[in-house]
Amino acid sequence: MNNDFYAVLKSEEKAVFELRSLYSKFGYLPYKMSKFEEYDLYVRNKDFLISDSVITFNDTNGKLLALKPDVTLSIVKNSLDEPGCKQKLFYNENVYRISGSTHAYKEIMQAGIECIGDVDVYDICEVLTLSLESLEKIGGEFVLDVSHMGVVSAILDEASGNDEFKRKIMHCIGEKNRHEIADICREYDVSEEKAKLIYDFIGIYGKPGLVLEKLSALVLSEKVKSAISELAQIWEVICESRLAERINFDFSIVNDMNYYNGIVFTGFLEDIPESVLSGGQYDKLMKKMGKKSKAIGFAVYLDLLEQFKKGGSEFDVDVLLIYDEKTNTKSLCDKVKKLNEEGKSVSAQKAVPSKLRFKEKIDLTSGVANDD
Repeated sequence: MNNDFYAVLKSEEKAVFELRSLYSKFGYLPYKMSKFEEYDLYVRNKDFLISDSVITFNDTNGKLLALKPDVTLSIVKNSLDEPGCKQKLFYNENVYRISGSTHAYKEIMQAGIECIGDVDVYDICEVLTLSLESLEKIGGEFVLDVSHMGVVSAILDEASGNDEFKRKIMHCIGEKNRHEIADICREYDVSEEKAKLIYDFIGIYGKPGLVLEKLSALVLSEKVKSAISELAQIWEVICESRLAERINFDFSIVNDMNYYNGIVFTGFLEDIPESVLSGGQYDKLMKKMGKKSKAIGFAVYLDLLEQFKKGGSEFDVDVLLIYDEKTNTKSLCDKVKKLNEEGKSVSAQKAVPSKLRFKEKIDLTSGVANDD
């Protein structure tokens, strides 16, 4: 890619080029969708969405449409059940929803991958590897927190069959709020033994090997051990990965149990308080939408990269060139050309813009050059 062209791209635009190249190397094919979907698709699956606020409008035939707030639902809707096969897709789409950073409706650039079909342990490991490499491509320090919904749901199922109990405890787990767990367990007559297991479980976090060691010390049922065994199998495969040290096991990473199962994960970049990457297995969503296939994928929230200046400059331009009506136009053009040839970016203005960040100011009205 032309270096001059690459230099003027925003952080999120640079990320798109990097990620597209990465996913293509692993056989993921580009997916393109319409800006619109039938609103009913999102109504039926509103709990799956990051935000249930959807922008709607009536089509010319009276059908209610929505500006897409999500890509995964559309991909699942159009996916095919092919035994033994997998559809591997990557996308770069604008979605329309309330931004976590501005709390207002925004057109958000989002990239990601979906692997749908006969998904196995290899595919799970591949997607986790691509998650790590995606964060690395964006740049800076990063971490990938991994959980397993099978472990979480098995522990809660054995504590109580009450759905409201599970919902409340899941909320506490997501917020790492151990204080309220005892009160909720008492409210739903959960035994002290089961309550202690939940309490101990929520506090386990850290490097995968250490976490698996701590889990082995707990008194667990065969159902919970089976889910942990799957997690250990995945770790055994990816522990030799070049980026394995960036992984933590964190069981506070939870998603809606009506849609997700198995591995779930979130990625964080230094200096950005929100997760910039999120994904997991969503076989339950597939079943809910009438599909027999399994699925796993993730999304990178590129709007958050506006806060992340990877290799970026603190200046908008190198030179602010001030001129007035008396300035000779040819001389002005020659000056801009000369500065460009020196590799400098130039903004020619008659006054100093209030928000323009410049490294140097050259005033052609007086011939005085100033460094700001």
